[in-house]
Amino acid sequence: MINHLIKERLYHRRAVFSFEFFPPKTPAGETALYQTVEKLLPMRPDFVSVTYGAGGSTRETTRRLVLNIKERYDLEVMPHLTCVGNSAAEITQILAAYADAGITNVLALRGDPPKNQPAWQPAAEPLQHAVELVRLMRAAPFSVGVAGFPEKHPQAATLADDLARLKEKIDAGADFVITQLFFDNNLYFNYVAAARQLGITVPIIAGVMPVTKRGQLEKFREISNCYLPAALEDAINGCANDAEAQEVGLAYGAAQCADLLRGGAPGIHFYTLNQSTACVRIHAALQALGHWR
Repeated sequence: MINHLIKERLYHRRAVFSFEFFPPKTPAGETALYQTVEKLLPMRPDFVSVTYGAGGSTRETTRRLVLNIKERYDLEVMPHLTCVGNSAAEITQILAAYADAGITNVLALRGDPPKNQPAWQPAAEPLQHAVELVRLMRAAPFSVGVAGFPEKHPQAATLADDLARLKEKIDAGADFVITQLFFDNNLYFNYVAAARQLGITVPIIAGVMPVTKRGQLEKFREISNCYLPAALEDAINGCANDAEAQEVGLAYGAAQCADLLRGGAPGIHFYTLNQSTACVRIHAALQALGHWR
């Protein structure tokens, strides 16, 4: 089986690329996810990640998917792990199980409590912040990633404050950063420059969400409060149907990724929504431009 640390791959000369999946809610959805993975296999991603539900609500599903994908497809799989609602003892137990299964990379996140669950109660003495989770992981043999927010975390007062929190996570031992989605590359490049000025030297992977439907932009804005360039918004809204919107979105995504790589991004992390078409086509376009051969 492949067993490489992501932090080591990030210091090779070639940019890395990766995919994010989320745990489906139904058996049919899980079958469809495995079909998506199989369609993406020929692209030979450096790693894939699997998200973790609010308050640890998908803990067992996430773990099962991580182990199944690693065993079935010989891929490097990075589970997301949140600390909200979990005690240090619980996190240590989860990490030990991953280590025993040969998982060597984890994305450390603060996470959120589950919504619309008034009876939900966190564990006794829960961890409160991602930096605590990073510190806990350093005692284990993991390559640790953390999240970055080019437009600042929604709960941060300013981007400077958010970058200060990122610096704490890096100083605690995080090895690399994966950003939240964005559609204006200047936001990413300015974010990286500000991070470097603050003394953050680890690789900062760009998170990209390809647009494939007309209504997606508004949903992305609601979820992440991201800035949408007027040209992109006008082009998508001017499409007659989802098929046209997908063509525009994929063209924009390919151009966005090519510009990021030319500008020095160490890798692209695709938010797939458990679909393969957009990633396959953008990857093919980037290969034609000389990336990831």
